[in-house]
Formats: sequence, structure tokens, C-alpha cells
Amino acid sequence: MKSDTPFWQEMNHLVTINAIVVDRPKGSSHPHYPEIIYPLDYGYLENTTASHGDGIDVWVGSMKITEYSECDELLTGILCTFDTLKRDAEIKFLIGCTKADVELIQNFHNEMRTLFIPNRWQIYELPRRISRSS
Repeated sequence: MKSDTPFWQEMNHLVTINAIVVDRPKGSSHPHYPEIIYPLDYGYLENTTASHGDGIDVWVGSMKITEYSECDELLTGILCTFDTLKRDAEIKFLIGCTKADVELIQNFHNEMRTLFIPNRWQIYELPRRISRSS
């Protein structure tokens, strides 16, 4: 199935053509708050820029991810976060996430206000080149 809006088509294309860099693997500690542990792989989308000046944040869920595929519906959805203390808003792409993964991610961001926007054309097996930074 193809995405039904130009927005999702462009977001899916962005994820297809840029590698995901996982710089905080599942089980690792937050660099500034070591008591915070990442429940899933977390990183960024290479060759993109978010409002904080770095690559667009990405959560990689527990669904099987394949190396190659022709399918272009990659995103489970987008999580919007708003930090009321910092007065800062961000988006995070959720890729290959189950419903339970989405709940884990929202709980991880429990100090923030969050809004999950699902991609209704999501798939369950995703093409992806994921690199882990050292």
C-alpha cells in the first residue's frame, strides 16, 4: 500500500534515503542523566536537521527490520514532544514500533507532553540500513 498523503510520502522517502544512526542503543544510559535507561534503540536520521540543530530524532522499535525491500512505508508514526520547563518542542520518528513500543516511548518521555501521530499505512517489515556509532 502507498501512503495516502504527500506528507507521509515525503517522510517515508526521507527515512528510505537516509541511514539511521543509533547512538543510544537499547539498555544504554542517557549521556547527562545516567539513571535514565533507553528502552529501545534511539538515534537520528543522517543528513537531516531538526529544530535542535542535529539530525531528526528516531526511535527504532522491536519489529523485524530487513536489510532490503522495495516497500516505502517505513514510519510507524511521529511523536511530537513538548518540554514545558524548557519550552521546547521536537519531533521523533518512530520506525518499526509495535503498540507496546509506542507506549514505552511515551512513558520514556513522561516529563513532557506528547502527541503520537500514527501513519495509518504502516508496515511490519521495514527496509533499513542502521549503523551504530561507537
